[in-house]
Amino acid sequence: MFYHALEIDDGKCIGCSRCMKICPTEAIRIRNGKATIMEDRCIDCGKCHAACPADSIYIKQDDFEKVHEFPHSVALVPAVFLGQFPDDIRVSRIYAALKDLGFRHVFEVESAVDVYVDVKHRYARENQDKEPLISSFCPAIVRLIQIKYPSLVDNIIPVKAPLDISAMYVLKTLTEQRQVPREEIGLFYVTPCAAKIAAVKAPVGEKRSIIDGVINMDSLYNKVYRKIKEQGKGYSYQALSTPQLSADAILSTLTNGERRICLAKRSYAIDGIENVMDFLDKLENDEVEGVEFLELRACDQSCAGALLSSENRFLCGERMYARARKAAERERNGEVARAREMEAYKDFLVENASVEPVQPRSMLTLDKDLAKAYQKLEKINKLKSYLPQVDCGMCGAPTCESFATDVVCKQMGMTRCIFYQRHLERLNDITRQECLAAMNSVWGNDPIGDANPPEVK
Repeated sequence: MFYHALEIDDGKCIGCSRCMKICPTEAIRIRNGKATIMEDRCIDCGKCHAACPADSIYIKQDDFEKVHEFPHSVALVPAVFLGQFPDDIRVSRIYAALKDLGFRHVFEVESAVDVYVDVKHRYARENQDKEPLISSFCPAIVRLIQIKYPSLVDNIIPVKAPLDISAMYVLKTLTEQRQVPREEIGLFYVTPCAAKIAAVKAPVGEKRSIIDGVINMDSLYNKVYRKIKEQGKGYSYQALSTPQLSADAILSTLTNGERRICLAKRSYAIDGIENVMDFLDKLENDEVEGVEFLELRACDQSCAGALLSSENRFLCGERMYARARKAAERERNGEVARAREMEAYKDFLVENASVEPVQPRSMLTLDKDLAKAYQKLEKINKLKSYLPQVDCGMCGAPTCESFATDVVCKQMGMTRCIFYQRHLERLNDITRQECLAAMNSVWGNDPIGDANPPEVK
């Protein structure tokens, strides 16, 4: 089963159906006046969370106090986290605040980008028959392909994300160089999105992740920013004694960041899940040819526009570009980038950076018996021809097609369609009370309540 980081608080949900209409995989239905998530369809992209006017859809995270349970707690932070802070707050200041909050070590996950790229290039050379190769960096995209474009799963590069490679490196250095027992080490990832929480809790191609906990980026940003403000400008902190990220590593999580350091002659970088789906539709229909590599990201501006970002995505991106320019200047002056520290363990990291091939997952299995499944598919297509195709959503499903599927799979009855209700009323085959009962099963009993609308003259 998929792990899902998104959950709905029924107490807050008003059943407005905005989440249902915006979900790219049609994973949400309205039942008894509340939104429900179909786990087999959800990819944790977070579009529903962003659209909810009642803040009823929340993103789970581990308790921050868990950090204090480990003598050697490690904050695995993405570069985009540092891009959330104003320009006058230096990187070393943010590191210091994280340590003041309880982390013993701070490590930026993009430090492993060089290893990640090297493994990708090796795979590309050995698997040219699988082009276009698709980046596995964005877990929402991986899940999207698994359930909506299963014919393309073989195109996904089966390589761990820089996060997981960095976690392996940190664990290796602490246990071998510092002789720290594994049980005293807590690896905590600061995530910019819900999909990466799901990827840590239930990784694709692996049995489990070595990461011990996940902290939402927006909540940690508030803690760090508050800590910095409390300490004031005169607070004394230690400048970074370790090398920082390279320019390529800093930009790798932004749109075009991965594509610009790949060796493919023809490649595309596409962000925004609607844009990705539009392109994948064309790719699956053989309308696109000659592409060697695809960098696909679910969020607009990639991780800078992620769901748990506290800052405007364009401002965050500009700060990251400014930091990358400084990093490039340091490299020209001979300073060693953080990735060079990992050279001693590069062979180990490369050897353990691959995962099992990604497997397809069906959004909906009509039947285990292939013959019965085909019969149901024929019923769905026939039923669709009788429906109005207006996609009004009054039945509690996002489209007439999804409604037909739900009816054939016996998840709802035909009388939930208001157009079919009117048809039955004309034939005297249904009563008003039965129509009301059908609508109540979708929208609850009297959603308006005791409110009296004003008279309109």
